[in-house]
Amino acid sequence: MRYNLSVFWFRRDLRLHDNHGLFQALDKSKSVLPIFIFDTNILDELNENDRRVSLLFDRLKELNVELAKQVKKIHVYYGDPKLIFNELYNKLPFDAVFTNTDYEPYATKRDKSIKFSLSKKKVKFRSFKDQVIFEKDEILTAEGKVYGVYTYYMKKWKSMFRASMIQPFPSDTLLHKCITSDVMPCVKSIDEIGFLQTEYILYKPNLTYRSLLDYEESRDNPNLEGTSNASVHLRFGFLSIREVVKIAYQYSDGFLNELIWRSFFAQILWNYPRVVDSCFKEKYNNIRWNNNDLLIKWKYGETGFHIVDAGMRQLLETGYMHNRVRMIAASFLVKNLGIDWRLGEAYFASTLMDYDLASNNGNWQWVAGTGCDAAPYFRVFNPNTQRERYDPNFEYCGKWINELEENGK
Repeated sequence: MRYNLSVFWFRRDLRLHDNHGLFQALDKSKSVLPIFIFDTNILDELNENDRRVSLLFDRLKELNVELAKQVKKIHVYYGDPKLIFNELYNKLPFDAVFTNTDYEPYATKRDKSIKFSLSKKKVKFRSFKDQVIFEKDEILTAEGKVYGVYTYYMKKWKSMFRASMIQPFPSDTLLHKCITSDVMPCVKSIDEIGFLQTEYILYKPNLTYRSLLDYEESRDNPNLEGTSNASVHLRFGFLSIREVVKIAYQYSDGFLNELIWRSFFAQILWNYPRVVDSCFKEKYNNIRWNNNDLLIKWKYGETGFHIVDAGMRQLLETGYMHNRVRMIAASFLVKNLGIDWRLGEAYFASTLMDYDLASNNGNWQWVAGTGCDAAPYFRVFNPNTQRERYDPNFEYCGKWINELEENGK
């Protein structure tokens, strides 16, 4: 079916190239109005200096610089998406809304409501798979059940994978079909939506042949540039999952396995949305946690355990924390301090630049022993032995803990 005028709704897919939903909109429509909505239902929960809002605002400006070459732009709105679409339709009637599927519980509920509202106007709401290679319930056991063990999921993922699944969608070749409209005022500055322009770091993806060749050996060392730095770019869709999987498939099975973990946790969240605030293994919901003032010391890196404190200070200062150190810090909060994993998960959610609900929740529950395919509840990451193994010369700890240098370690 072809449409006269469609809307493409940018969300976690802020790129013009290899964008599945954008390609479908442009391919099946005479004209397309590209929009982005700063969703008040999400933003109202954030601090005014949240780095991620500044990142998104700057990214939208970058995309509009590209589109300006063709006298086009992404129309940036602020408010409740359902109300925005109703107002936009009243001023500029459209035939369809295209977007890429978001699997988080809030987004699923929001999209269902918007789809129903638009259907009353005979407007189609079409969403497409773009965040993952396999979504929802595409990978199931022989009995048609959801995999709860990563290893089995990973093997099935690889057995089903075909190179044709990572062919790019040439969305950037059809941008001439985009239109601009002034029927509704667009957001022009970040202060208009109640936020402050805040400094942040955006690391370039480290996806070269050499770096991925050494990935398995270097990724656990917080002193080396051994990680991919792709997580933020994947979280907000600056990079296509297809282009990243293609590189991983060619150069690093270890890195590919990490991308499959991301997909594994996404399908767990989709099929078991209760895990957002409940233990996957429900028998652990009755644990009595020692929630106390030590949580504050943990947040500010004042526990006295160097590797934990270094990681938490890095997080507070930059919005980043090395993945190995994340596991150590999370284990320390839950296993050593006996504090509810949900409090740690919520803090990471408010501070991590690459925060992704499925991965964050899945990894916290893995460490806590409450999740699917989790580490045993009795497994504890000893912060001292972990520091001795991964930071024997205090290079990482010394970078983030000034007192170490002052006291000569």
